[in-house]
Amino acid sequence: MAREPASRLTMVGLISNAGSGVRAAWQSLPRPERLRISGWAAWIAAATLAFVQPLSQLVALAGDNELHSHIPLVPVVTAYLLWIQRGTLPAAGRTSPSGALALGSVSVAALAWGLTSSVLSATDRLSVMTLAYVAATAAGGFLFLGARWMAAAAFPIAFLLFMVPLPDAAVDWLERASVQASADVSAWLFRATGTPMLRDGTIFALPTIVLEVARECSGIRSSWVLFITSLVASHMFLKSTWRRLVLVAFVIPLAIVRNAVRILVIGLLCVHVGPHMIDSFVHHRGGPIFFVLSLVPMFLLLNWLRHRDRPA
Repeated sequence: MAREPASRLTMVGLISNAGSGVRAAWQSLPRPERLRISGWAAWIAAATLAFVQPLSQLVALAGDNELHSHIPLVPVVTAYLLWIQRGTLPAAGRTSPSGALALGSVSVAALAWGLTSSVLSATDRLSVMTLAYVAATAAGGFLFLGARWMAAAAFPIAFLLFMVPLPDAAVDWLERASVQASADVSAWLFRATGTPMLRDGTIFALPTIVLEVARECSGIRSSWVLFITSLVASHMFLKSTWRRLVLVAFVIPLAIVRNAVRILVIGLLCVHVGPHMIDSFVHHRGGPIFFVLSLVPMFLLLNWLRHRDRPA
């Protein structure tokens, strides 16, 4: 009989151990708490079935639109955050009718707006319907687990809001703001490198080529993912509220500088190598590289803040 590869056996062992750990943690809970958690799980399943059509459209949008490609990961991250936080969460308590009613009302109002409004675009309608689903999910948490548990799990539950696609008006504003800020920083970088340049708004006349910082160059997707990453990292690794705010605020100028550096690199390649570099890999496929590079200063700052966040 052929032997199983060691790597496969190791993976099976890890999965088996993880499953055993989950079962042990579940069985250690008191029966009333297990019933409450099971009730919330059934509530989420029912809400998912009720919203299956807009959720299917949401998955399709995430596959077609890079800006929203992170959406399928949001529930996974929420589940992971709840799992690692399980030791600090209080026991499921008494039902909170006020919290369930408030969020239930938000869900019903958003659902009615999404179904009846004639002025919403397709994306905006999907945003409203997704908000209704998230509010319904949170309402079930108040109904089955209580206000105290929901307050302790506020960040993971609130993180579900990142499932909601950005409305068209928000995307338009962010793109325009990012393009303008990136153009301003790029102009400064071109001058700092001694590159001859004439600027007209977001158009740069360089020695061998004229570049325009178009909306496609806004870097909004990378900036949005960087912002979400900073929120999760600050929640997981920092305790002080002001240090968390410092980290999240830092990624805003970091995103602008990252995008400006990319524009600078493309411009310098066109000047010193040739205008054909406008169609190079750096321009069309280089976004992930610059995104990964932008993670370096963010995690350096996170590490610095973390060391100063520990009690003496």
